[in-house]
Amino acid sequence: MASWGHSRAPRPAKSITHWKSGKRRMPADNRTKAPHRQQVEPAPIRVNLISLGCPKNLVDSEMILGSAGAEGLEVAASPEDADVIVINTCSFIESAKAESIQAILEACELKSSSETPKKVVVTGCLAQRYGAELRKEVPEVDAIIGLGEYDDIGSALRSLTESRRHKQIFRLGDPDKACNAEVGRFRLTPSHYAYVKISEGCDNPCTFCSIPSFRGGFRSKPLRLIEEEVRELAQSGTKEVVVISQDTTSYGIDLTGKFELPRLLETIAAVDGIRWIRVLYVYPSFVTDEMISAIAEIDKVVKYIDIPLQHISDKMLRRMGRRSNESKTRALLDKLRERIPGLYLRTTFIVGFPGEDDAEFDTLKRFVRDSKFERLGVFTYSQEEGTPAATFSDQVPEDVRKARLEEIMLVQQANAFAHNRSRRGEKAQVIVEGLEPAKQGKRAAWRCRSTGEAPEIDPIIYVEQPGEAAPERETALPKSFRELSAKAAPRRPLVQGTFAHVRITGSKDYDLLAEPLPAGRRV
Repeated sequence: MASWGHSRAPRPAKSITHWKSGKRRMPADNRTKAPHRQQVEPAPIRVNLISLGCPKNLVDSEMILGSAGAEGLEVAASPEDADVIVINTCSFIESAKAESIQAILEACELKSSSETPKKVVVTGCLAQRYGAELRKEVPEVDAIIGLGEYDDIGSALRSLTESRRHKQIFRLGDPDKACNAEVGRFRLTPSHYAYVKISEGCDNPCTFCSIPSFRGGFRSKPLRLIEEEVRELAQSGTKEVVVISQDTTSYGIDLTGKFELPRLLETIAAVDGIRWIRVLYVYPSFVTDEMISAIAEIDKVVKYIDIPLQHISDKMLRRMGRRSNESKTRALLDKLRERIPGLYLRTTFIVGFPGEDDAEFDTLKRFVRDSKFERLGVFTYSQEEGTPAATFSDQVPEDVRKARLEEIMLVQQANAFAHNRSRRGEKAQVIVEGLEPAKQGKRAAWRCRSTGEAPEIDPIIYVEQPGEAAPERETALPKSFRELSAKAAPRRPLVQGTFAHVRITGSKDYDLLAEPLPAGRRV
């Protein structure tokens, strides 16, 4: 585990800035005013939550805040203004653990220097995985709450602040409990898109991964609950649903004995108000023809698949405990490209896995070059205690791992930039994320995404505001063409959270540049 004295500055974390629940009410027999004295309602308990890690953890954070809101707790805009600081941690790889530890230490330091009482609560994967060690090493933490206790976390937060005795709460619970939570969510994403977690845990035997040890085995969330959740999201303005889990392809196998992802996608598509459905975390060995048909044929399902492959060398795949090989992987990719025209493929790879020599790495590098994935991420191998791979004797030196990551990303950079150039002149429907303010001499531009860009992890399409000059660009349509287009028809102003139609005009590094299509023009 990472050192508790780690000084690495954390990446910006998601912190809550608003709260929807009503204020706490006094007990019924105390609400009547005394004849000569006005009663003062006690100040509400204020909570600030820092959410670290992946979108799956973000959904957990939304559930935690939903539970807190049900108990009448309110939110503080910053840790400084909070009575309770909750850190929802990640412990997937070493860098994630270091980030979580740094956030915990900073919260404890704020607690000790604050003039007003504060409580520090640690939850999430780090709490579940290293709860006992955390309890010993950082006694300043007031509560350590594991993944199996989320259903009742709101009442735990309330009891923590109402108790006059300082007794640390330590509840880890059973991480294998059924995936049946019906607690309401407090949204942390913009209202136009939401992550929907369809299962918990994982049953796959990847030798590098520690997640099953603290997240438990694979458990699907009942379809009825997912449908209800999506309907509530649609009623609140959600237009894009991003389907996530540790293994989305296995959805339903524990409930009915069949892979039920196609049925799930059909159910979500039937919900009024949902326009886009995006599928992430597809496990390649379980992709079925029915799933491919669902993505190809259901109009609301965007033609985009996130499918972590991890490697292409047969030797590496065997050592990683993956259920595939090079031949099967190539055949699957060919089938996906053939059956789903215009498909965007996102994948991830691990470099520097134990035993990866120059030959295996060169095989991977050629595969990345030739496959031309639209989106790609690379991780250096992280030696996670408790995993089989951590015991392998042929560990790759850290400097070699880092060098290989840079090499792969340079190969992918060439592919990505070429793909961006190929999109010049393309007309696309986009969803408007928000306005990028003007800075350093550049005009403001709208941040948008097409079906080819997942939220938070993929590049952005920057769209100039109607009537303004385009942002600085590397490649663009001729100025005379832009002027002619602008005079042809008026352009509607863009609005956050709505859809618009644009023309791709150029690119800037990984991002794209675009201009709105005149009113009445459509893709």
